[in-house]
Amino acid sequence: MLHVSLRVTRVPRPASPPSDGGYAPSALPSTTARVLAFASILVGGLCGGLIGWAFVDLTVASDDSGVLAGLAGLGGAVVGALGVAVVATLALRAMGEWRTIQHRQEGTPGASGGQAPRQ
Repeated sequence: MLHVSLRVTRVPRPASPPSDGGYAPSALPSTTARVLAFASILVGGLCGGLIGWAFVDLTVASDDSGVLAGLAGLGGAVVGALGVAVVATLALRAMGEWRTIQHRQEGTPGASGGQAPRQ
């Protein structure tokens, strides 16, 4: 017979949150940026689908090319949406990192906000 025993332990809470000026930068982009990224993915998918459908519709001479054109449109929509999604994800991550770097520079005494000149 198998006997399983579970032990629950409490994790102590920190006495006070670390004081960093009351602001902790988040990697989460703003709601507006996320909505614009989602809309751009939809537009990219729509454009890819139209390009795929039009390409097959114009190049295939038979009258029953509707199914083939539809499949090409679906494939184009997936490829277009995935391509735009990659770019949107990279842009949102860059925005989050940029915000974090700006926060660090603002907290550093003597930070000029720009890059130091090279010598």
